[in-house]
Amino acid sequence: MANTDIVRNTLSVLVQDVDGIISRVAGMFTRRGYNLVSIVSAHTDTPGISRITIVVDANELVIEQVTKQLNKIIPVLKVVRLEEESTIARAIMLVKVNADNTNRPQVVDAANIFRARVVDVAQESVVIEATGTPGKLRALLEVLEPFGIRELIQSGQIALNRGPKTMAPSK
Repeated sequence: MANTDIVRNTLSVLVQDVDGIISRVAGMFTRRGYNLVSIVSAHTDTPGISRITIVVDANELVIEQVTKQLNKIIPVLKVVRLEEESTIARAIMLVKVNADNTNRPQVVDAANIFRARVVDVAQESVVIEATGTPGKLRALLEVLEPFGIRELIQSGQIALNRGPKTMAPSK
């Protein structure tokens, strides 16, 4: 791959859980003009440590620079670039779809095909919760589109390495 090839990259960043750390990390991208596809932060099983999952479209040179800059931020403990073939990555989506008595069974069947769950049923709509890769979520939306999508929200991606390898800080 040439240094100019822009590809989707997922970075997993362990940080100390301190005020402003998300702003500092996001600000680093903004100052350098890099576009974040998504950024998600959550607590880990270690008290005081959070994991930030960052998805960014960039070439190899930019990812190297981003990694170096992230490592310079004091509360950052570890930065790992997750390789697609050895990573489990998921996002969550909630979508409200037009569904009345005439088409509700078809909407529910469509959700079931994608292993999605109906989490709310109203007179004229249903809310479906789905998790998966961006491709799976796009495919579900394409199937639901003919029914009429009323509202949609999707989280950023979270990811873990497959197998026994962990990012856990040394205890």
